[in-house]
Amino acid sequence: MKKLLLASALLFCFAAQAQKLTSTERKIVASVQQNMPQSEKLLEEVVNINSGTLNLKGVRDVGTVFQKEFDAIGFKTEWVAMPETMNRAGHLVAQRKGKKGKKLFLIGHLDTVFELDMPFTKYTRLNDSTATGQGVNDMKGGNVVILAALQALHANGLLKDATITAYFTGDEERGGKGPESRADFIAKAKEADVALAFETATNLHTVATARRGSSTWQLKTYGTAAHSSGIFKPTVGYGAIYEAARILNSFRETLSKEQYLTFNPGLMVGGSEVNYDEAKARGEVVGKTNIIAPTASVTGDLRFLTEEQKEAARTKMRAIVAENLPQTRAEITFTDGLPGMAPTAGNQKLATLADQVSRDLGFGPVAAGDPGSRGAGDISYVAQYVDCLDGLGVSGKGAHAAGETINLKEFPMLVERAALMIYRLTR
Repeated sequence: MKKLLLASALLFCFAAQAQKLTSTERKIVASVQQNMPQSEKLLEEVVNINSGTLNLKGVRDVGTVFQKEFDAIGFKTEWVAMPETMNRAGHLVAQRKGKKGKKLFLIGHLDTVFELDMPFTKYTRLNDSTATGQGVNDMKGGNVVILAALQALHANGLLKDATITAYFTGDEERGGKGPESRADFIAKAKEADVALAFETATNLHTVATARRGSSTWQLKTYGTAAHSSGIFKPTVGYGAIYEAARILNSFRETLSKEQYLTFNPGLMVGGSEVNYDEAKARGEVVGKTNIIAPTASVTGDLRFLTEEQKEAARTKMRAIVAENLPQTRAEITFTDGLPGMAPTAGNQKLATLADQVSRDLGFGPVAAGDPGSRGAGDISYVAQYVDCLDGLGVSGKGAHAAGETINLKEFPMLVERAALMIYRLTR
């Protein structure tokens, strides 16, 4: 009897949630569910193509797969090439134009952090709820969410009057140098009203109304080369490595408690001779324990929520670098990367839409997550021009690492949510 009552309660709950969807929206959900085997097959296909940022052919090959899928549902597609000197594959753009609803800009990226010289992991189902593979959640899974949502709308004739641009960049993980890298991306985003990005979902109930920006810095320190027995003497000083250590520790003491601000020294080399290859992010050093190092180099990143926070941190870092231990000197340079995506009322309105759609589907509430828990993303380039929401892609674990996974149970739910959000925005 108890089991019967429980089943009845669950059935009533489901029926109550279903009543919040229109008949058209129920058809969209049915189309998503019916197409999920094909969606997973597409995900497997693109995961099994290595598309590390510097594997230009691989990035283009993944782009070609998605291009054919967009062509099949009536989008006009093009490949935006980058200058040969940039050593980047370019971007895939798929567009269709209509006269109803908001103009949407949907963001994905074709590249992964897994370059050709890294061990390769194919798409593999670990069990009925988990699969693994390179870029399966960051962000080939998110790309498939975009496409699967649009396919469901197309199957029900709901794209005819919509204005949608799907923009898949080819170098999100290692952005090409120079304004050309995102010029077309920004220009097309400015034509839209709303930008939705499908980077990894933190979980089913969290979206991103803000993301931190990212920039890089390089510290170089110099000392007096001498026999190690003379270290700390007034005529010799402390050497380049001690000066680098002082600066890094002062960075930590001065700046590490500020909310949303992080700075990480990712690579450090020091010795008699130091060579740092920026393109390969590798350092080579020659040195001996009985020689005081005359040079040291440290490279790192700086993450921040707003431009004001970034500039204030740089000012403090420059002041620390200028102090110097005896017989040493130091210099620091900064390179801009991705800007920050600050929280806005418009962004929160989109989060409210995601929450309503999720509740109507019976999936529960959705709320804006902590900006400090996410890194930088392409959406930040356009956040100053349009209302934005991110974290709409697949859920999973271990992004950027061997063993990266996707949650297959939540995969169709996230496609359904995306499809209904796009549908409601384009009415």
